[in-house]
Amino acid sequence: MTDLPTRRTPGCPFDPPAALSDRPAVGPLTFPDGHRGWLVTAYEPARAVLADPRFSVRADLRHSPLPRPNVRPRSADGTAPPGWFGGMDPPAHSRYRRLLAGSFTVQRMRRLEPRVAEIAARRLDAMAAEGPPADLVQAYALPIPSLVICELLGVPYDDHAFFQEHSAVALDLASSEERATASVGELAGYLAGLVRRHRARPGDDLLGELVTRSDLTDEELTNIALTLLVAGHETTAGMLALGVFALLRHPDRLDAFRRDPSLTETAVEELLRYLTVVHLGAPGRVALEDAEVGGRTVRAGETVVLALPAVNRDPARFPDPAVPRLDRAEARHHLAFGHGVHQCLGQQLARIEMRIGFRALFDRFPGLRLAVAPDEVPMRDTALVYGVRRLPVAW
Repeated sequence: MTDLPTRRTPGCPFDPPAALSDRPAVGPLTFPDGHRGWLVTAYEPARAVLADPRFSVRADLRHSPLPRPNVRPRSADGTAPPGWFGGMDPPAHSRYRRLLAGSFTVQRMRRLEPRVAEIAARRLDAMAAEGPPADLVQAYALPIPSLVICELLGVPYDDHAFFQEHSAVALDLASSEERATASVGELAGYLAGLVRRHRARPGDDLLGELVTRSDLTDEELTNIALTLLVAGHETTAGMLALGVFALLRHPDRLDAFRRDPSLTETAVEELLRYLTVVHLGAPGRVALEDAEVGGRTVRAGETVVLALPAVNRDPARFPDPAVPRLDRAEARHHLAFGHGVHQCLGQQLARIEMRIGFRALFDRFPGLRLAVAPDEVPMRDTALVYGVRRLPVAW
């Protein structure tokens, strides 16, 4: 059994598990396999761990705080396979990061803004044509980042149902390990075929660029594509839908957002802080040597779990953290995208998708409202990326 708090209070879908507030800033944590590690719930020690090279992301060294660990590609020895750079430490991680960083700069992402706006407008046109009610997840929140990442990578969007289904299964801890592993295999097989097609005829996209301008193997390209495809739509889709739900439940904040377009940028940062969809014990690190964290000594080999939803509600860093303030200037310091060398590669793209997505939706449908009672909205509380499974809305 694990003593990591994961159960959220009924009727409080936007708040971290209440039991996290009773935990110290850095305290002991028992893992399902009997390992004794640490849980961090405060901002400063969490940020310090994320920036400290003495803490590793290697899955073969870390213990999982969850009964069913996250399923991901692994080599025979348990290490991250070639290309799965999110599970590597420098210098291996640095090699892949350098190859990809130029494709995700602020300037390059800003050039995508017209296309993101066009995609959002088309989805809103379709919603208006079909009429209310609509499931905002399927009609809007999921298609926007899915279309963008498909175009960026060179994945045919006609296959979106396939990769959305399998990525959802893989990331849901309610899925059996066998089913989740099978879904990861299906995704990897699909993308391996896509890589082979790019080898034969490189496209004008990220995969085509990597094929022609790097010495990456097919296995490396497949795992890079898998990383970007899943991360590129799951988290942003979760934030878009959950953010809309939160705004609809705080009508005074929503009214201010509608009236003042200048709030858009800070509102996105505040929603990222306030909601923090990466939950259930992610990310984790393992100490490579003895290190002090928040006044506690973490021994080499011990796993440290960072409770990011609690970290981003730390009152020492964010006054009145349980209150969403869309003009909160300090919200930009949140750790929703991580920190340090593993900070989310696609964070600028996610920000653009959310800024455009939220603003376009409420400009088009100023009377947007829930089509069901709030407690009837089903939550993704067993998924590694938190959010809503469906969000029925009307206008």
